[in-house]
Amino acid sequence: MNTIVTNAADTAPAATVLSAAEQEELIRTHMPLVGHLVRDMLTRIPNHIHRDDLTSAGLHALVTAARGWDPDRGIPFHRFASTRIRGAILDELRALDWATRSVRTKARATDTTRQQLTTTLGRTPSSDELAQALGTTTNDLQRTDTDVQRATVLSLQGFTTSSADDLVTEKTPGPEDMLLRREQIGYLHHAIGSLPDRLQVVITEYFLNERPMADIAADLGVTESRISQLRAEALSLLKDGLNTHLNPDMAPVPDNPDSITARRRASYYANIANNTSMNSRLAMTNAHGHTTHGRTPRSSMAVV
Repeated sequence: MNTIVTNAADTAPAATVLSAAEQEELIRTHMPLVGHLVRDMLTRIPNHIHRDDLTSAGLHALVTAARGWDPDRGIPFHRFASTRIRGAILDELRALDWATRSVRTKARATDTTRQQLTTTLGRTPSSDELAQALGTTTNDLQRTDTDVQRATVLSLQGFTTSSADDLVTEKTPGPEDMLLRREQIGYLHHAIGSLPDRLQVVITEYFLNERPMADIAADLGVTESRISQLRAEALSLLKDGLNTHLNPDMAPVPDNPDSITARRRASYYANIANNTSMNSRLAMTNAHGHTTHGRTPRSSMAVV
C-alpha cells in the first residue's frame, strides 16, 4: 500500500496579497492612526524624545503592516497595524536609549567619587582631581558625562535612571498616582528655585531653555569645564534634596555633619521645605499633571 505524504504547507491556503493600489489606500486612510499612537506615547515619555523619530518609525510599520496583512485571517487591519506600530515605536525608544550598562556604572562611580571628594575637600573637585581619583583621564570623564547627559532621565518616581521599557508609564494613572506625580513635579520646581543663584542659572538655561554650555559659560564668564562642574553639583543637590523630602531612605547621611559642605547642603534642604507647601506644589500643574505655567523641567535632566 502506497502512502502519500503531504506537506502541511502545501495544504494551507495561500495568503491573500493585496494589490499595490489596495495597500496604498490602506496606508493613506490609516495614517491618522500613526499620529494618534505617537501622541499617546508622547504623553508618557521624556520631553527630549522627538515626535518625528517616533512618527517615522510608526509610518514604516504601517507600510509593512499593509504589505503583510491578510484580510482572510479575520483580523481587522486597524488592530493588526496598531500592534505593529506600537512595537515599532517601542523599538525606536529602545534605540534612543543607547546607554550601555558600563556607561551607567561609570556614571554612578563618578557621582559617588565626586561626592566623597566634595566632602573631603570642602568644595567641588576639579576635573583633574576627579579623573585622578577615578584612575582615568579628563577626556574619558567628559565622554562619560556626555553619554550620561544624552541617555539618562530624571525618573520622578524614584530619581533613578530608566531604560526605554521603563519610560512608558501606566496609560491612565489613578487619582492617588496623579496626585503623587503632581507633588513630585511641584517639589522639583521648588528644588530648582531653592538652588544657589549660579547653580539655578545653569540648570535653568541648560535643561529648561536647552542652551549650549558654551553660551552659558560665556554669559557667566567661566569655562565650559566649569559649567559642567556646576551642572554636576546642581544635579547632586537636586537629587539629594528631592530624596530628603520624598524618599528619606535614599537621602545621604554625611560623614561629618558639622563640615561646611554638610551644613550648606542641610541649609539647601531646609530652603526647599520653607519654599514649598501642598498648595504651591499642586499649583504647578493642573488636574491632568500638566504644568500650568512656564516650562516643565526637561525629562532628560540626568540625576544618576
